[in-house]
Amino acid sequence: MFSQEGYQLKLEWGPAGVEALRDCDVLVVVDVLVFTTSVDVVVGNGGQVRPFLFTPGSRQPLRPASLLGTTGLVDVHSPNGSHLCALAAETGAHVLAACLRNAAAVAKRAQELGETIGLVAGGEQWGLNMARTGGGVAGGLRPCVEDHLGAGAVLSSLDGKASPEAELAIAAFRGVDVVQAVRNCGSGRELVEHGHAADLELAVQLGVSDAAPMMVGGILQ
Repeated sequence: MFSQEGYQLKLEWGPAGVEALRDCDVLVVVDVLVFTTSVDVVVGNGGQVRPFLFTPGSRQPLRPASLLGTTGLVDVHSPNGSHLCALAAETGAHVLAACLRNAAAVAKRAQELGETIGLVAGGEQWGLNMARTGGGVAGGLRPCVEDHLGAGAVLSSLDGKASPEAELAIAAFRGVDVVQAVRNCGSGRELVEHGHAADLELAVQLGVSDAAPMMVGGILQ
């Protein structure tokens, strides 16, 4: 039942969500603040990103504003999006990385790749603060505004029978001022508080990118 069998468009959260949706033809990872936004910035410039599983002691993730103009291969660690992409690649599904900037482009590519499409929203980790030295200790998953809206942005551009979980994300995306919601939610305010307002402003740009990053040989390109 948690695989949302009988639906073509699905939504789940975090590592357990990857497992629940592992039989989908396509898995789309959404981590708007900030992994998949970073991926879009790099791939949009012609670069590539190699995501890693996150372990204690992993270095802090690079941020979108620092990646503007990057055209080479970038190794990125993060406890959410990077980790989920690496997990999703192990399922054998096509793996794409989506954010608000490239949602429509990713949806188009996902539809070309398969019939069943699973959105995996990254969420945040309670107790884990990547802006603080040492990062803290990860607790349970915290579903977050930005990834729910990011998933809804992709799903709203897809054709197919959507599960109730997916329909709710679509309704959220269509029913709020997305930019203001992301700016004013807890995650957005945290970025600004820690001096990363430029990253937030890149992340809330809607539909500005035609990049549709896909995992090929362990690299998003």
